[in-house]
Amino acid sequence: MNVSIGKTWEQYVAEQVESGQFGNASEVVRDALRRQQEYFMKLEVLRREVGKGVESIKAGRISRATADDIVRKASERKRDA
Repeated sequence: MNVSIGKTWEQYVAEQVESGQFGNASEVVRDALRRQQEYFMKLEVLRREVGKGVESIKAGRISRATADDIVRKASERKRDA
């Protein structure tokens, strides 16, 4: 595979290799791709969870508890444990 990334990114990759954090340009690119993959996986999970929340709201399954109510209940459970 041969990829063109432009002068700005080429300079960045070279700086990362020169810093000693990576052994070569391929390692920099692989690390960037792994991080991007992780980002998109987390984003997909977040989207699914938001979707579940929206569906719960649409179905009328909502709580009227305030943030203070939630903190108070958690503190009570912690105290009683």
